[in-house]
Formats: sequence, structure tokens, C-alpha cells
Amino acid sequence: MPTKTKKAKAAGRFGARYGKTVRAKLSKVETKQRVKQRCPFCKKLGVKRVSKGIWNCKKCGKKFASNTYHLDE
Repeated sequence: MPTKTKKAKAAGRFGARYGKTVRAKLSKVETKQRVKQRCPFCKKLGVKRVSKGIWNCKKCGKKFASNTYHLDE
């Protein structure tokens, strides 16, 4: 079974399906959503995405709703 390439990143799991543009957009969104974000309440880096639009700060313990994939500053 072929391995994922550096260029495809996480979208390499789809192989040759769905087209290059769609896989590139998906890869961009997934890498952005998995990065720790800055908390709007305590201003510290430690907010992670729990599920669609639900975010949790590890530092202050707040759980809040915001944008689906990435917090806007």
C-alpha cells in the first residue's frame, strides 16, 4: 500500500480521488484547525477544537462556541 506524500499531507488518505484542488483545500483547513489557538478570555495559547464550532481552553477551563474551523482574532 502506498504511503502518504509530503505534498498531500493529511489528504493523502483519499489517494487519487476527488481531485487535487479539493484535497489541497481540505489539507489547508485540517492543518489550520488542529493548531492551538489563543483564548479570547485569558489570552493564552491553549484553545483546542473539541468538535464543530466547540472550543475548549486548557488554561482557564472555558468551553465556548465560535467559528467552525479556526478562531478569528
